[in-house]
Amino acid sequence: MKKILIIEDDISIAEIQRDFLEIEGFDITIATDGLEGYKIAKAEKFDLILLDLMLPGMNGIDICRGIRGDVDIPIIMVTAKGDEADKIRGLGLGADDYMAKPFSPTELVARVKANLAQYERLRSRQGEGGSDKRTNEVKVGAILINLATHRVYAHGTEIELKNKEYELLVFMASNPDMVFSKEHLYERIWGMDSFGDLKTVAVHISRLREKIEKDPQNPAHIQTVWGAGYRFCL
Repeated sequence: MKKILIIEDDISIAEIQRDFLEIEGFDITIATDGLEGYKIAKAEKFDLILLDLMLPGMNGIDICRGIRGDVDIPIIMVTAKGDEADKIRGLGLGADDYMAKPFSPTELVARVKANLAQYERLRSRQGEGGSDKRTNEVKVGAILINLATHRVYAHGTEIELKNKEYELLVFMASNPDMVFSKEHLYERIWGMDSFGDLKTVAVHISRLREKIEKDPQNPAHIQTVWGAGYRFCL
């Protein structure tokens, strides 16, 4: 049974989330205080965290920053509608996805399942691979990805990527020069129809550029095709 931690100070919202997720077979823990949720997230093992942005004791941004280095699981940040800057900050700190209130229980369940499924597929691929390193590499230009070890090198230096960043890079680098729309990338990497905010894709692209490009403002690899999407260039 997958374990989910809900950090939400509005107990009525948290209980609705719990009820619908329990119907789907998830084991739910609720924390209504940010500091309490932070301590639980650090002390116990969960498969996914639903993290509200505005919390007493410790806000969602600080929680995400504090646990991301130690907790390698999907984090879905929950924000008030219109908090664009905070959404982008949350994604920049390692949140995998976000939902804006109010959202439907159907969307909640779909997002949780999709993020868990994508995480499991990534873990499964890490466990695959054989002894022949050459068959488990993607090399495009100055970027080298070892699919067996989940290690990524840019310009000869190893870089650390979060789960969605890694998935996005592997997909695009495996299909060089092809143009992918934000909708296509969202559906491919997040595993669901693009009813989510497509800024999620743009933020992850920006994070990737910061890590793999020599000059992120003038990217040589991940280029924007205006009006169409993005492509990975040699």
